[in-house]
Amino acid sequence: MNKITLIATAAMGLEALVAREVRDLGYECQVDNGKVTFEATIDAICRANLWLRTADRIKIKVGEFKATTFDELFEKTKALNWGDYIPENAEFPVVGKSVKSKLFSVPDCQGIVKKAVVEKLRHTYKRSTWFEETGPLYRIEVALLKDVATLTIDASGVGLHKRGYRVGQGEAPLKETLASALIMLTNWRADRPFVDPFCGSGTIPIEAAMIGQNIAPGSNRTFASENWDWIGKKQWNLARQEAEDLAKYDQPLEIIGSDIDHRMVRVSQDNADEIGLGDSISFKQMQVKDFTTKEEYGYVVTNPPYGERLSEKPLVEKLYTDFGRVFTALDTWSVYVLTSHEQFETFYGKTASKKRKLFNGFIRTDYYQYFGKRPPKQ
Repeated sequence: MNKITLIATAAMGLEALVAREVRDLGYECQVDNGKVTFEATIDAICRANLWLRTADRIKIKVGEFKATTFDELFEKTKALNWGDYIPENAEFPVVGKSVKSKLFSVPDCQGIVKKAVVEKLRHTYKRSTWFEETGPLYRIEVALLKDVATLTIDASGVGLHKRGYRVGQGEAPLKETLASALIMLTNWRADRPFVDPFCGSGTIPIEAAMIGQNIAPGSNRTFASENWDWIGKKQWNLARQEAEDLAKYDQPLEIIGSDIDHRMVRVSQDNADEIGLGDSISFKQMQVKDFTTKEEYGYVVTNPPYGERLSEKPLVEKLYTDFGRVFTALDTWSVYVLTSHEQFETFYGKTASKKRKLFNGFIRTDYYQYFGKRPPKQ
């Protein structure tokens, strides 16, 4: 295999960010709803898994074709070169989804794809018996959209938002991939102050520290494709060494995470310690109304409570008012807030410079962006 086609899946609204990251790794790409597709050599599987902060998963595209009948799905799946990817001892479960397609029964589609892959691998490996599937995991997905079937193999394993540092969390933790996206949608640089006054379990400050020191987000975890012989340990070792060489562990940072709940402050500190960033971030118990600073040109990136429950709304709205009183007075600071509360600007006391629609899980939110004064040119 000289080149393979890879798909970096993305949450709705984050496709352009994922594409930017893919291009930063040196790969040309195509952007579609929910995914970014690019061709690359095998080492890109390792590099994309290690480096993409805002993607959900990395998948290998094995084939794509139109299928309106089960016979068509079976024959076209069987015609693909599964033996190029899947060894004789592999475990290869099949998952699926179907949207606006004649073949709408996902369990039936999964069963047919599984049968077709088995038939192809029997021919490839000249076997008459069933496969024991005791080896490395190659999770196959059949995704049908408007009668077009896309067959992929998942190269990530657990989702890329699982960085490996979360030893504790709150009730509604922000996904690490979304936290990174919120930061990357700002102009923050590592030499500027950074504050999250509603830090919860510390996800936004920790992701900011990793971005500030150029630490690869996947450097603290493993991936399904690390066990694939056709990639090999050497490729993974080279990719991990590249990540280590590019990290800037000596980059000084001024990052503060605060929360009213002392238990969450402790959880935040534990999470930061787990990934070795405990000394790079200051976590403290504090109400937002008590925040003060003499620093200028800082950044606030935060995901405050939304007040989704009716009983919580008055408390949350008071919180937004306190928040606004503190930070609207800091005219050199830029403030970025993710919330589903439609009257956020009213309680904050200022209309946002810009808004962007994003989804926090299944919750539709707005990302309110307040741009502070630009620092004088050096």
